[in-house]
Parts: sequence; structure tokens; C-alpha cells
Amino acid sequence: MPQMIRLTLTFILFLALPFSAVAAADESDLVKTTVEKNVKDILRTFEEQKPRFETDPDGFYVEMEKAISSIIDFRRIAARVMGKYARKATKDQRNEFVESFKESLFNTYTKAIVDQGSFEMRVVKAQINPRSDTRASVEMEVITSNGSVYPVTYSMYKNKEGRWYMENVIVFGINIGLAFRDKFDSEMKSRKGDIEAVISNWSVDLEIDVPEGAGPLEES
Repeated sequence: MPQMIRLTLTFILFLALPFSAVAAADESDLVKTTVEKNVKDILRTFEEQKPRFETDPDGFYVEMEKAISSIIDFRRIAARVMGKYARKATKDQRNEFVESFKESLFNTYTKAIVDQGSFEMRVVKAQINPRSDTRASVEMEVITSNGSVYPVTYSMYKNKEGRWYMENVIVFGINIGLAFRDKFDSEMKSRKGDIEAVISNWSVDLEIDVPEGAGPLEES
């Protein structure tokens, strides 16, 4: 995969996390406003903590995890990635995978984001699912310094407390959550059903073929 594509995908995945509560009323507008606000908030935290990345990486990770873990349902996402294997796993194994998934996400993607350089994230629109008022999609664009535009859609759900959380990301029409699930399934087959081995060796790095005509891409 071209390096610019890889960095952009990792950047999108890491920053596709910041969503919090939205009240009733015209909820699609409120979802859009909330996403815009939270994207700005998480980016501000990231910029404030970025100087610590080289000198105090542990402190950097602690602060970023605080900012992100309060607004993303890692347990839900990890369970969806495990798919059918989540039912076969023990409670300890499910808990272990949540931590493994989270750690891999931070370790794999943070340096890519730090090195990414300037960028812009723009919320295009938000739409409540007409079949369920607890589901919504948010269309966004990530614009890099060289003018490349990457379309991104966040799939969101509202929990019983009325809080919105991101549960999936779609990039160039590619379902990232499904790609992770396919990766977990492939790892289970290659390791002959050894779920402990899959969990302990888990990596969120993905090889994704970006469709032709997706926008100007820079290879390195």
C-alpha cells in the first residue's frame, strides 16, 4: 500500500473516535455539531500532548487514552471484531482482547499521526438512520496538505443513556470494521483456532486496496 494511503488510513482510524452525548430535537443537526466539536476537542488534546510523544511517550499515551477511552466503546468494537469467536471466548479472553486491540491501535497509529503533518477534517453531513433513531452516519472529508481528499463515513450508535459512540468507519466505501473482523477470522484459521495466540499477536495494521479514482494519492 502506498505510504501516504497507509498514513491517512491510520490517521482516520485513530481520530475516528471522539463522539459524546447528543440531545433530542433535530438530532441529525446535533449529531453533526457534536462531531465537529469533538473532533476539534480531540485534535486540541492531541496537539497539546504531541510534544511529549518523544520525551515522555508513556505520559502521552496516558493523556490520549483518557481523552479517547471516555468516548469510545472499545468493548463493543472489539466484540464485533471477534465476531462469532466472541461467543466461544471466555470472559477473560474477551477482556484481554479489548486491551490488546486498544494497545495495538495506539502503538500502531500514533506515530503515523504525529508524522502526518498538516491536515483538515471537515464534517459534511450527519443522517439518522430512518429505520432506527439509535443509529446515525456522519460523512466527513480528510484533506491532506497536498490536497488529497479522503471520504470517510462514521457509523454511530446511541446507548441506553443517550450517548452517541462511534462503532465503525468506512473509508472509500471500505468497511474497516468488517476488514478487522475478516482479519481476526483469517488469523483464527491460520492459527488453527488458537484464540490465545490470535489475541496475543493481534495487530490492527491493515492492507487495504484503495479503489482507482479515489483521489490524488502520493506514494513514497
